[in-house]
Amino acid sequence: MLKNLKSLFIVEEEGAVKKTKAKAVAEEAVSNEEAIVVPQEKVSSPKVPSSGNVSSQFINILFKAMENNNLDGFDYLEFKQSLKSLEKMPMDESTRYQSAYAMAQTMGATPEKLLQTAQHYLQVLSNEEKKFEEAMIAQKQKQIGSKESEIKKLEEIVTHKVAQIKQLTKEIEDHQVTANALKEEIGEASVKVESTKNDFVASYVALVDQIKNDVENMKKFLK
Repeated sequence: MLKNLKSLFIVEEEGAVKKTKAKAVAEEAVSNEEAIVVPQEKVSSPKVPSSGNVSSQFINILFKAMENNNLDGFDYLEFKQSLKSLEKMPMDESTRYQSAYAMAQTMGATPEKLLQTAQHYLQVLSNEEKKFEEAMIAQKQKQIGSKESEIKKLEEIVTHKVAQIKQLTKEIEDHQVTANALKEEIGEASVKVESTKNDFVASYVALVDQIKNDVENMKKFLK
């Protein structure tokens, strides 16, 4: 049944899904189709979702829903089948619809019933759209929302560490200033100590030389 239902709206050519004259119906069935995209985060080349293409996977899901909710008796789908059988006939669209309806009348169909049952299938597809949107919300929360929360936490950590780095940088600069001041003090103290040492040595040598000179004189003159 599913394959026959698909053939009323689309034809498959070399494995690819092709649109027929009834493409407006197929497009309405998948008008809200969106691909769940999980972008790989790249600042240099951000990913963007595709503009959307008719997908065999989603087409099958939508047709399956229509099949599961197929109404008894002659309805829009049977009328669609009649239209499909007249596609290759040499007639304009108005004549084709009127001819299909002439056959439908023999099965007890009325315009009101055909429109009513067509609305039924539109509602079936609308329900599938709502299910898909709910699934999308769950997927976005799972695949995107959790990552956004992680990004927020990481950004908070980065902000905190940047503040720490600024604080540490300031402390390093303060330590460097203190260290440079201590180096200057050490330099001044070293000069002072060395000068004091030199003064002591000069004084010591001067006094020792005098005493030694007196010793030599005493040896020389006191006999």
